[in-house]
Amino acid sequence: MAGSPALLLLLALGLCEYGHGVMYKMTAKFRDSSITHPRLGQRLELECVSTKEDSGVFWVHLDKAGILHFIVFISSLRRTTFEGNQKTSTRFEATKDNRFYRLVVKSFSLRDEGHYFCLMNTNQMLYFSPAQPAFFPVVTTTAATTPPAPTTEHNITEKDPCLKTPDPETSKEKQLNIFCDIFIWVPLTGACLLLVVALAITIVLCKQTRRRRCRCKR
Repeated sequence: MAGSPALLLLLALGLCEYGHGVMYKMTAKFRDSSITHPRLGQRLELECVSTKEDSGVFWVHLDKAGILHFIVFISSLRRTTFEGNQKTSTRFEATKDNRFYRLVVKSFSLRDEGHYFCLMNTNQMLYFSPAQPAFFPVVTTTAATTPPAPTTEHNITEKDPCLKTPDPETSKEKQLNIFCDIFIWVPLTGACLLLVVALAITIVLCKQTRRRRCRCKR
């Protein structure tokens, strides 16, 4: 259904009349008071309660984009006129019972989300009800994506890897590796030291020989 600028104008006029004082009170609400959020595909029933019985009521829908849509006009003689001057609708049903003007959304879907109002035009004055919001419940991303934490029972003891008893064969292998390292690296270190000492001695002897040769030539 396309939004109508005339409906927006009517709603604005209704706000002005509401501010100046309302002679007739109207209330739009879910027929089932236990409903807070509709479900997908649910048959959702709303009712408009008016203090005046001999006047027709309009049902309008303000969608999430802020566009007003005309749904139906229910006359005081229980006659219904839907969009396009149609007597019936594939999406909605409408009835009247004394002061109760009811609207039924046959199968609630995403495009039905928004705010619902009922309007009444009497004595060249427009009266409207407070908005009845109808939205699906909000699902938080963290609650939907975060897996539940694993639960551990008290009667089940988990093994701590830090408390494992050492394997005797593994400890023996470690000790052998340590001994092998000692036997290999200690002789190599000593040999390196001997080579350094021998090199130092050789350098000193070479310097002394050169000095003697120089003295002989003089």
